[in-house]
Amino acid sequence: MTEIVLVVVAHSDDETISMAGTLIKHVAKGDEVFVVSMTDGVGARDDSNIDDVNRRKISSKDVSKELGFKWGDCYDFNDNAMDSYPLIEVVKAVEKAKSKYEPTLVYTHCGSDLNVDHKVVANAVLTAFRPQPNERCTELRLFEVASATDYGNPSITGTFTPNLFVDITREWTSKERALKAYSAEMRDYPHSRSIEGIKNLAKLRGNQIGCNLAEAFEVIRKIER
Repeated sequence: MTEIVLVVVAHSDDETISMAGTLIKHVAKGDEVFVVSMTDGVGARDDSNIDDVNRRKISSKDVSKELGFKWGDCYDFNDNAMDSYPLIEVVKAVEKAKSKYEPTLVYTHCGSDLNVDHKVVANAVLTAFRPQPNERCTELRLFEVASATDYGNPSITGTFTPNLFVDITREWTSKERALKAYSAEMRDYPHSRSIEGIKNLAKLRGNQIGCNLAEAFEVIRKIER
């Protein structure tokens, strides 16, 4: 059965770092896949300017072509300052996407990420998709983002506990091309947000399930009808 998939991210590039291979698999299966980002992803940087914003937008369009998903309506909350907004404002933005796309499967950030925008988005998505009678969405999945999820600490932020793994061995080449499209966001090895670092994480997740490369998720709600 095909799905309508909604991915809600704080910043464009989060979708690629976390789950590019899984996105490719959804598209190949015939699922409709929409990604919504909440910030421009660069506004908090001291040296950011309009050229950086435009470059990020161009990169995100290139990535959507590579991976096959569609960008939905995106928002301009202040980068790395989403905790300065009332949560209800972010929830309403997510609810607009929910109403427009009527997803059956939703992905978003793990609330244990160190990045504050990731935390806010995770809370907003969980609130927007709280259980309701006749709810179309039957599954919520959380993903991990290198240099955010791994930077948290169980004593302070909680933990990401994956219970779903997707083999992306065949999809890695396309994922790497997508990561290179976001070259301005990548870091040099051994940073965990380097391409080699992201591949190492995929190897670890693959080793945990007996394949070469994988992406990991935490299913927090699944309804069978």
